Amino acid sequence: MTDDRHERIRQRAHEIWERAGRPEGAHLEHWDQATAEIDAAGKGKAKSPKKAAAKAEKPKAAKAPAKAKAAKPKAKA
Repeated sequence: MTDDRHERIRQRAHEIWERAGRPEGAHLEHWDQATAEIDAAGKGKAKSPKKAAAKAEKPKAAKAPAKAKAAKPKAKA
């Protein structure tokens, strides 16, 4: 990896991280996204910056444990 490419990826990954709200533990995802964007831009097939930014801003929802629904009392007639 050239130093210039590495630096561009590092900067873009940092931007993605900041837009995502600086979450912990997502550095690899941000790095991979930045790498894909930089490589696509180099090939002239860059993704829309709006789509990339929107994707970066949406934090992944944590899966909540399934909760049992409480039975509602039946209405008396």
